[in-house]
Amino acid sequence: MNRRDILRRSAAAGLLATPAAGLLTGCATGGGDDNDDNAAYKGTKSEQNPLGVKEDAPLEVVIFSGGFGEEYAKAHEAMYTEKYPKAKIKHSATQEISKTLQPRFVDGSPPDVVNNSGTGQIDFNGLVSQNALADLAELLAAPSLDVPGKTVKDTLLPGAVEIGSYDGKFLVLNYTYTAYGIWHSNKLFTERKWEYAKTWDEHIALCKQIKAAGIAPWTYAGIHPRYMSWPLISTAIKFGGPSVALALDNLEPNAWKSDAMKAAADAWHQIVKDKYILEGSPGLDHKQSQTAWCQGKAAFISCGSWLESEQKDVTPAGFNMTIAPTPSLGSGDKLPFEAIRGTAGEPFMVPAKARNVAGGLEYFRTMLSKKGAQDFTRKVASLTVVAGATEGVELPYGLTSVVKALDASGANGFNWVYNNYYRKLERNLVDAACGEFFSGRIGPADFLDQCQKGADSIAQDTSVKKYKRAA
Repeated sequence: MNRRDILRRSAAAGLLATPAAGLLTGCATGGGDDNDDNAAYKGTKSEQNPLGVKEDAPLEVVIFSGGFGEEYAKAHEAMYTEKYPKAKIKHSATQEISKTLQPRFVDGSPPDVVNNSGTGQIDFNGLVSQNALADLAELLAAPSLDVPGKTVKDTLLPGAVEIGSYDGKFLVLNYTYTAYGIWHSNKLFTERKWEYAKTWDEHIALCKQIKAAGIAPWTYAGIHPRYMSWPLISTAIKFGGPSVALALDNLEPNAWKSDAMKAAADAWHQIVKDKYILEGSPGLDHKQSQTAWCQGKAAFISCGSWLESEQKDVTPAGFNMTIAPTPSLGSGDKLPFEAIRGTAGEPFMVPAKARNVAGGLEYFRTMLSKKGAQDFTRKVASLTVVAGATEGVELPYGLTSVVKALDASGANGFNWVYNNYYRKLERNLVDAACGEFFSGRIGPADFLDQCQKGADSIAQDTSVKKYKRAA
C-alpha cells in the first residue's frame, strides 16, 4: 500500500481527551529512568536486550475496552511473556481511561503501558505539557524483533512517527492506520442495481431513489453527531484543497466560514431538508445507528475503518460492507473523487513515571513486530502502521475495501488534526453544532457560525497550549 503522502499530510498529533491539563496538577514529571525506586525494574542493555529490559520485572498494561476488544493485547502480552517468561503481566481493560488512571498519574504510580483511547481518554495536551510521557526515541532506534537489518523506525509507515511527536519528541505510538469515509453494503447495492455516486448531484439523485425504495438513505450517531462532521469537512477539503484543513488546524480566523466550508455545509444540508436521514437517528448512539445500518434500515453511514470490527457480531453474512470517498461537489474540486481521509490513530503511551519504562518500550517493540502487527490485523480487521504487515493475511471484505480505497487515493489523501490538538473543539463544540445541524434545528450559516465561535473560544483561551501545523 502506498500511503506515504496520505500520512505525510497528517500533523504531529495522536492526542486529546477529556480533563484539561490542570487536572494533572501534582503529577510527578520527568523520565522514569531517573527514579531510584525503579532500579529493581532495570536490566542490562546488550545486543540481545537493546532496551535494557529486566527479565523478571512485572509489567502492567491497561487497554481501552472499545471496538478492538482486548484479545489482541492479550496476544501481544503472550508474545512478551514468551521472550520474558519470568515477567508477570497485569492486564486490565476499561472504557474510562481518564477516571481510572488520572489519579494514578497524579500520585506518580501510573501503569507501564496505556492505550489512551476512547471518549474518556486523558487529555494529551495536559500530559505533554507536564512531561508525563516517556520519550520513545530509544524504541525507534532499537532493532526490529523480526525484520532483520532494520530498526523499529525503519519498519513504520511514513508519518507514523510525526503524528505522535510533540516539539520534536516522539511521545505517542499511534498503532492503527484508519481510513474515514462513507460506508454502504455492496450486497444491497448489487441487489438493487444501485451504483455509488461520484458527484454530489448524483448522490442526491441516488438518495431519492433509495428513499423511494422504502429505505432511509442515511443514518448517523445522533448521540455523537461529530461523526457527520467528517464527511462534511472532507467534502470541503476536496473542494478547496488541503489548505482548508490547515486553516482549521491552526485556528485561523473564519476558517470555518471559508467558501469551501460554506459549499460543503450547503450541500450536506440537502440531505436534512429532503428528509434523507433515518427517522430517530438524532437519538441513536454509534452502535445503535451502525446496527440499524447493518439491518438494512439505511444505505449510508459515516465511520472510520474500525466499523467492520465493531459490528462483527451483528453484521449479516454476505453484507459486504464497503468504504468509499465522499462524492465530489463538481469538476472544480481541487482533489479528485478518489481522495480519502486517512491517518494513524489508536494512541498508546508509556508514562514517564512508569516503574517499568524499559518493559513498556519492549512491549511496543513487540506490537510493532511483523508478527504482532499481523496478529492484530487478523484479530480485529484493522490495519497497523507497520509496513508490509498485511502480507500473507487474509483480509475481511470491509478491510479489503479500505486497502483498495487508500491505494486509489494515493498521494491525494488528506487529514486534519484540530480534533487532536484541541479535543474540546471537536468533542464538545463542533459536536453540539452538528447535533443542531443534522437534526434540522439550524441551517448551514448558523452551523458554521457555531463552529467558528467554538474555534475562536479555543484560540482565545490562554490556558490551552497551541500547536502550529505546517503545510
